[in-house]
Amino acid sequence: MQEKYQPQDIELAAQQLWQKTGAARAIEDTGKPKYYCLSMFPYPSGKLHMGHVRNYTIGDVLSRFHKMLGYNVLQPMGWDAFGMPAENAAIQNNVPPAQWTYANIDYMKGQLNRLGFALDWDRELATCKPDYYRWEQWLFTRLFEKGLIYKRYGTVNWDPVDQTVLANEQVIDGRGWRSGALIEKREIPMYYMKITAYAEELLADLDKLPGWPEQVKLMQKNWIGKSEGVRFAFPYVLDGKPERLWVFTTRADTIMGVTFVAVAAEHPLAAYAARNNPALAAFIEECKQGGVAEADLAAMEKKGMPTGIFVDHPLTGQKVEVWVGNYVLMGYGDGAVMAVPAHDERDFAFAKKYGLAITQVIGEKDGTQDKVFSDEHWEDWYASKNGFCVNSGKYDGLGYKAAVDAIAADLVAKGLGEKKVQFRLRDWGISRQRYWGCPIPVIHCETCGDVPVPDDQLPVVLPENVAVTGAGSPLARMAEFYETTCPKCGQAARRETDTMDTFVESSWYFLRYCCPDNDRAMVDERVAYWCKGGIDQYIGGIEHAILHLLYARFWTKLMRDAGLFKGERIDEPFANLLTQGMVVAPTFFREGADGKAVWINPADVELQCDERGRPVSATLAADGQPVQIGGIEKMSKSKNNGVDPQALIDRYGADTARLFIMFASPPDQSLEWSDAGVEGAYRFLRRLWRLVFEHIENNGPAAAYTSATSGQLSAKLRDFRRQLHQTIGKVADDYGRRKQFNTAIAAVMELLNAYGRINGNNDGDPAMVRAVRQEALETVTLLLYPIVPHICEALYAELRPGQTAGVQMFPQADESALAREEIELVLQVNGKHRGAIRVPVSADKATIEAAALANEGAQRHLEGRTPKKVIIVPGRLVNLVV
Repeated sequence: MQEKYQPQDIELAAQQLWQKTGAARAIEDTGKPKYYCLSMFPYPSGKLHMGHVRNYTIGDVLSRFHKMLGYNVLQPMGWDAFGMPAENAAIQNNVPPAQWTYANIDYMKGQLNRLGFALDWDRELATCKPDYYRWEQWLFTRLFEKGLIYKRYGTVNWDPVDQTVLANEQVIDGRGWRSGALIEKREIPMYYMKITAYAEELLADLDKLPGWPEQVKLMQKNWIGKSEGVRFAFPYVLDGKPERLWVFTTRADTIMGVTFVAVAAEHPLAAYAARNNPALAAFIEECKQGGVAEADLAAMEKKGMPTGIFVDHPLTGQKVEVWVGNYVLMGYGDGAVMAVPAHDERDFAFAKKYGLAITQVIGEKDGTQDKVFSDEHWEDWYASKNGFCVNSGKYDGLGYKAAVDAIAADLVAKGLGEKKVQFRLRDWGISRQRYWGCPIPVIHCETCGDVPVPDDQLPVVLPENVAVTGAGSPLARMAEFYETTCPKCGQAARRETDTMDTFVESSWYFLRYCCPDNDRAMVDERVAYWCKGGIDQYIGGIEHAILHLLYARFWTKLMRDAGLFKGERIDEPFANLLTQGMVVAPTFFREGADGKAVWINPADVELQCDERGRPVSATLAADGQPVQIGGIEKMSKSKNNGVDPQALIDRYGADTARLFIMFASPPDQSLEWSDAGVEGAYRFLRRLWRLVFEHIENNGPAAAYTSATSGQLSAKLRDFRRQLHQTIGKVADDYGRRKQFNTAIAAVMELLNAYGRINGNNDGDPAMVRAVRQEALETVTLLLYPIVPHICEALYAELRPGQTAGVQMFPQADESALAREEIELVLQVNGKHRGAIRVPVSADKATIEAAALANEGAQRHLEGRTPKKVIIVPGRLVNLVV
């Protein structure tokens, strides 16, 4: 055995062993319980970051642990390879997105292997490959024919320079993030998936997920946003024709307080009113500038203009003016809202700004409604379901529920409304006017309309050798792509040039992992094996808590209802969810000439700290000049505070990176990067290596101690073995139930500290000492194997020549070792610690008292006095009171 720990050598040897033996290859083995461990789907951005390392190490620890428990483990890996970042990189580097993507996949795959993750690469997939997206195109055509995918106009963020739709987060201060152009709200034809048809089930089934954090379930519930209310209409006449303006409200009890109605800029009434009103037309165009996200609307200044059109209040018949409001979205509900300024904060601010009427219709029975209105006590007017109707005619005095029931009944009787359950969730717009994505399999024919591509023409292959300029999708300029014939009538037709939202690809990849080699079906019976009861463990960041997980749940239900799961009903994809915390690090910067921060990597900074180790100043190592100390923030390229995993591996080895990541923080909490912590992890591994080396050098591989075959142990060895087997139980619980890997590592460290206190011949029969030490070191290597598998593979091979750690079962606690013949009790005199005594487990009060009085420490402090009282706390302490 080599004396020094050399991670590069032992890690390469271990990885070659695993590759040769196919250690991570998963097969469908019904003779074993299965464990499907799924980590977040990586985007091939170029290099792994520490968030990746943390996520995949957590998954690898759980996978290796369960394999040692006898499970048939599947831990797959693939690439979420489509998306805008590849197009942006292609523009910057003047290469096709495909070339950039595949090069990144090769590099990142090498990094994952270098970290020693037990990934089944036989199941690798990339969403940009036709053999993958062929099947989502196939399912698209089925859903399109069933009406679960449909086409309609939708409001989007349109960048007029780049000629593309931007996501809400790509609109910064009303401008395109790349072009800087003012963004327009534009109505364009888009394809939508009818996720609202599953809203009730998506909401209800959250209660079937006890293995999910409550925080995530609440976030999804809020996103789905079930509301029970009333949908009703304001009648009006336009150009001699009777019309209705529909709205939805959860507070029908306030309907008598409506003083105006607001419609979206894109509403047909707004367009009608603007025909001969240039000022209103200009305002509508202004409303179309900026984002379409609810968060943007909540933060923006509320503006409006009257249309000059009046509608009739459905219950009183009074005229109510229609305004155009910049805070109303056409895509939500009917694109119109009733305004009750006295009982809605937004409506109140709007009415005050424009001098509109404010009518209180909710008050308390003590006469709150008689208070003089003022801004100071507006909160007294704020809507409360504990209030009662006032100034509401026949509804006066009714509480919330009674008022809603009565008002809904009257609206039904008039044919102007009904009770309705509505969801905040909106149908999923999946069209993207971008190139690097899955082509939408639809052909547009002037005669036949929109025709899904037949099965025998799938996949619609995305051309890969394409130059991207950023000005719209190149597919729309490629006649060789879009020119085709109609599958129905054979006439010339045009292929759809929009591609799908990349969330589509990441909504079903975990099912394809079960059967990636099937070229005849989207999924097969292997899904029923691996996903029975749901995927056993999913690990992903909290940023995936809503959309990715919601869409994955939705797609699972779509595929279930399409009859794609043979032999097993799968309602929910992920049985257990772990959301790992962020990796954070300090930030440093200097102010640039333009006043903006120029961020400096922590590795390039020298810190000056006070006597408590707190940083007080910093300088740039290159020039010795001061830099500003920023906050502790998530590692990111924008703040230049990331740590390159590859540099860490090259210097310390993969096991050090894995150990530090798992030891520094519980997995669901933020992990603050620490160079000192990395050094500490490295020192621990060197110490472990040294302990095994010294044991082998002094004794050679010994026979491990077992209670059945070995002789009598000294009290000290018995105590140590008890701690050893207690540690086995704790580590197993930390890995399996608690998923608290830092405490598992801490327990092993404590055990090795105790190991270091066994002093050879003074602690018992030398043969027994060697056997117990052998048992301890074998056990430690197996306990740590899920976290630091490379070093443990090497050490176990030294301790047990010819054997492999990765195929061993996880250690089991020896019940006989846990049994106690004696216990140690703390000894106190007048409540002060004066030593300890050992007594038989079965000792009675008299025996314990006699042992305490005979103790040398007790005698010294009693000074010949007889205790007035002896207090015994069973199993803990004895207190002699004088």
